[in-house]
Amino acid sequence: MDNSEFFVGLDIGTNSIKVVVAESSDDRLSIVGVGSERSEGVSRGVIVDIDKAAGAIKKAVKKAETQANISIRDVVVGISANMLQIEKCQGMIAVGSQSKEITENDVRLVMQAAMVQNLPSEREVVSLIPKQFSVDGFNNIRDPRGMIGVRLDMTGILYTAPQTIVHNTKKAIEKAGLNIIHKVISPMALSQVVLNAGESSFGAVIIDMGAGQTTASVVHDHNLKLSTVDFEGGDYVTHDISVVLNTTVENANQLKLYYGNASADKSATDENISVEVVGKNEPTMISEEYLAEIIEARLNQIFTRLQAPLEDAGALSLPGGIVLTGGVAATPNVEDLARKIFDVKVRSYVPTQMGMRYPSYSLGLGLVTYASRLNDIGVIADNVVNGATIERNNNRPQTQAAPDQPVEQPESNNIPTQEDQPIQEETTEQPEKAKKGSKFKDFWSRFFD
Repeated sequence: MDNSEFFVGLDIGTNSIKVVVAESSDDRLSIVGVGSERSEGVSRGVIVDIDKAAGAIKKAVKKAETQANISIRDVVVGISANMLQIEKCQGMIAVGSQSKEITENDVRLVMQAAMVQNLPSEREVVSLIPKQFSVDGFNNIRDPRGMIGVRLDMTGILYTAPQTIVHNTKKAIEKAGLNIIHKVISPMALSQVVLNAGESSFGAVIIDMGAGQTTASVVHDHNLKLSTVDFEGGDYVTHDISVVLNTTVENANQLKLYYGNASADKSATDENISVEVVGKNEPTMISEEYLAEIIEARLNQIFTRLQAPLEDAGALSLPGGIVLTGGVAATPNVEDLARKIFDVKVRSYVPTQMGMRYPSYSLGLGLVTYASRLNDIGVIADNVVNGATIERNNNRPQTQAAPDQPVEQPESNNIPTQEDQPIQEETTEQPEKAKKGSKFKDFWSRFFD
């Protein structure tokens, strides 16, 4: 009997749109298709032209369909953390005048009650994360279905985003002929793959270095607690190279990709690079060190601006340190630059799956991993947020295999679970950092515990 299920992650980025198709079978997730297309109608991670974005999404989906040999209809989409707000929520319903068995509909009703808040008209709920249920005063219940009671309570976390961002994303996906089954705040999806179990539990910072923006997110106790966005990314590095060297943006991007370095001290001083300069017939020769100085200056500015909000929250003293991912994280020696500025341990995350061994694919992988790990309560919560009544089972028409053409599963594409990943060793904290750590714990415990 085939118990496999497909999940499709859609990452709408500033420079590229990526589609990742995964097959879940026997608690193992395997990548069966990947599609990538240059973005259109997207600026700083936000859709600004729905028609152009829809066209690019269609092309990326078509590539993934061809590789995975399936027809894609339903997708899991990442929502950027721009202007993200995180709030606690609480709901209560009366199950009945007398004790009766709690049903899935009761769970839906208490979730809806928890979402009834005075949200501004310009904001929209993206995700609802139930933390615990209470039945007649008995707390710490994860799934109350089947229990008997009179009163049902739920506490959780509500993630809201600007309505414009969510609406434009949904509209572009609908125009591309697709259906959204899960909307996920991007850092939440990233945490599923870039952090190991210890980092996700005890706390770590994820810095997603994209083309249009750089997002720093704090994950603690397996929940997203803070997210701050700097509206500069890899495109600004390219722009700096173009302006300083007086070369085209296309040439500047090639220089960044093939010769870029985040540390001038660790770049070659005797290696020269040929640069085509606008207005000159002959190319100009520059050293790799000079190119690295341009790149390092911009990345230094980005990291420095992110440092303040992270320090204010005490997040830089969390034992997990910082994990870098996103396309710019592939720049050589970017970890060293981050260590120098943040003064914490830093590592980079790169997917290991065939055809995805580049940090820019981290979010696509995180989206399918997030969807595959959702339990029944999580699926119900997503359906309540989306206003849907989809039941999760193996017959859900999320993707359909092409007739008479079996889906082949590539070898060595199994995604390691968090248990398979080694937990980073904790370093001894200095007294000042210990104080910052307690500051973080005290601040967020008042809000989420």
